[in-house]
Amino acid sequence: MADIKFEIKETIGMISESSKGWKKELNLISWNDKAPKYDLREWSPNHEKMGKGVTLSKEELITLRDMLNNMEL
Repeated sequence: MADIKFEIKETIGMISESSKGWKKELNLISWNDKAPKYDLREWSPNHEKMGKGVTLSKEELITLRDMLNNMEL
């Protein structure tokens, strides 16, 4: 399996933290030296391990924001 190269360009914020220290974060990440995208996933405390996540373009993130803003909670 090929290694996945990533660089966290900007940490937008943390959504939650598990009892084991893993944090669900929204970050701007460059994957395999490509243009950065917004990424939502869980990270180990030192960012060496990651869980499954969702990667979004700026346009997709704006659409998601608009959908969330229109929800009645």
